[in-house]
Amino acid sequence: MRGGSFAAGEQGSRGAGEEESQPPSSFLESAFPYPTYFAVTPDALDLDAIHAQVGGPEIGALVSFTGFVRGQTQRDGLPPETLRLEYEAYENMATEKMAQIAREIWARWPLVRGVALVQRLGRLEVGDVTTFVACAGRHRDEGVFEAARYGIDRLKEIVPVWKKEIGADRSVWVEGHYRPTPDDNL
Repeated sequence: MRGGSFAAGEQGSRGAGEEESQPPSSFLESAFPYPTYFAVTPDALDLDAIHAQVGGPEIGALVSFTGFVRGQTQRDGLPPETLRLEYEAYENMATEKMAQIAREIWARWPLVRGVALVQRLGRLEVGDVTTFVACAGRHRDEGVFEAARYGIDRLKEIVPVWKKEIGADRSVWVEGHYRPTPDDNL
């Protein structure tokens, strides 16, 4: 499903004639213990709306990672100047793997009270947001920093997304260094 997303614990509502102010929810609303938001989308992100999905009156800390398309790459085998990136994904599995990451986060950091994982798709220009991960908690010292770092690392490891880096003189499909293990298939 292109642009598919699902959210859990959504509190939003709308009146007649009002536009939806929060990202759409789906069938997984009760599958997680705390507010959860996943998206695999070609659309620009509304970070305030995503924050609202994982926030709430008990949340005192929200730690996030935002990835961007950078214009220069200093890695062997890649064009030195990046003009744009193109992302593709196996979208249904991507959201399943995002759900797995959220469960892993709660197993390791049970005080985390909200998780958001987002991967952009399609053609993205220098400066565009590519990924977004956020973890929320009552306090900053309840694992939210570590959980957000774990979230982006695991997204890069197990979510089926492919990145093509486009340079002035060539383009390259970028492969990660991580090799999945049987434990990744929970």
